Amino acid sequence: MTSPQQRPDPHGHSHGHSHSHGPAAPVSQHLRKVIAAVLIPFATAVVVGLVVLWPGGAPAHERTGVGFDRQTEQGQVVKIEQVDCKDVNAAQVPPTDDTSAPQGRAAQRAQNGDCVKATVEVMSGKDTGRRFVEVVQPDAPRQFHVKQGVVVAYAPDAPRDLQYSVTDVDRTVPMAVLAGIFALAVIVVGRMRGLMALVALVISFAVLTLFILPAILQGSNPLIVAVVGASAIMLIALYLCHGLTARTSVAVLGTLISLLLIGLLGSVFIGWASLTGNTDDNTGLIHGLYPEIDMSGLLLAGVIIGSLGVLDDVTVTQTSVVWELRQADPGMGPRALYRAAIRIGRDHIASVVNTLVLAYAGAALPLLLLFSIAESSVGAVANSELVAEEIVRTLVGSIGLVASVPVTTALAALVVSADRPGSSSGGGEMPVASSGAPSGAPPQMPSQVPSQAPSGSPSGGPFGGLRTRGGGGRRRKA
Repeated sequence: MTSPQQRPDPHGHSHGHSHSHGPAAPVSQHLRKVIAAVLIPFATAVVVGLVVLWPGGAPAHERTGVGFDRQTEQGQVVKIEQVDCKDVNAAQVPPTDDTSAPQGRAAQRAQNGDCVKATVEVMSGKDTGRRFVEVVQPDAPRQFHVKQGVVVAYAPDAPRDLQYSVTDVDRTVPMAVLAGIFALAVIVVGRMRGLMALVALVISFAVLTLFILPAILQGSNPLIVAVVGASAIMLIALYLCHGLTARTSVAVLGTLISLLLIGLLGSVFIGWASLTGNTDDNTGLIHGLYPEIDMSGLLLAGVIIGSLGVLDDVTVTQTSVVWELRQADPGMGPRALYRAAIRIGRDHIASVVNTLVLAYAGAALPLLLLFSIAESSVGAVANSELVAEEIVRTLVGSIGLVASVPVTTALAALVVSADRPGSSSGGGEMPVASSGAPSGAPPQMPSQVPSQAPSGSPSGGPFGGLRTRGGGGRRRKA
């Protein structure tokens, strides 16, 4: 017997109004067209921006041999010897008589302690197999051991005995193992969603390394490059992880509006506070190699890109909250949906803002420790450009995050409440009139609708284990 939810076709098969191969569309066909009319031009503009600004690789330059701009090779420690520091530091300046000063105490330890003489073998490049000696002071933060991998810098213009020097430890293996554990954990817990998130992460790094960084080095405006690149990452990551749905589209719109607000506020306050973006050796080296780069624009680009990851989390969460509330109570209007969802959003705001502040404090702990040692006042610390940059970065990003909650919640409440029953091609989640009752007839009681799917059809389709109300109305949990 055909249930009130089904209608026979000419071939004798029964088809339910709600039967589909996946979750039903949450909004009507009309609203999907409206959302597409907004997002398709935006996506087209992003693609055009990528094509026009595509750099084709970073520009070549002559290496300076300073900082990261050095030619490096792989090496390995093959021998360790304990030697008297006086024997290997004979050419150094002798310790000062004033041991109360930090320089005097350090010089005295360097002269009187036991040093390590490490023999390092070059493992890559044209000089593979060549060995050199690296002397390590007793108070050096990095000590070596046999068979340890190291990164060595090569200076071709230096005397032969000074061409190679150890600059860092080779951390490839532990970093690769940690990345593997991370990927495994994401896939085991997230399953297909986790796998898609990892794919989106790889694509995000590809956009960053192949487009954003080379385009800025080529001289393109950092702000425009950051907006185009961040928009591309946002579209790819959200739709890849959460599907091509109206719910995801609302999250994209909320993220876009918040990014525009962050860009506007960042531009205003970076200019007002006279932040140059050139505060340390690395930014100074970049400015020296590529003086045409707008360093303050680079700072603003960093603010936008750094805020994107947390914005995605907030906007997706808020749209999901609104959709779930609507599904739990189909009678809720947009105002009731907004009030209920914003209460959850306030908890999210509190945790996210605290996270951002603590993340900055943790990253800048050595710098803050230096200011504490110098007994500088809070005002003096905040007024220094190095700290002021991070304060502006954190506060501007936090304002964008706070604004994204009400903006995205309002958009989601309006979209999910503005559905037109019966206009969705797939039936959607909105109430559908029973095929067995005339238009305007009163809805059937729950007892009139079988709680199980008829023989020959999937057990409840995508709504397995759910009862229906009103002969085709929205399903509720039993």
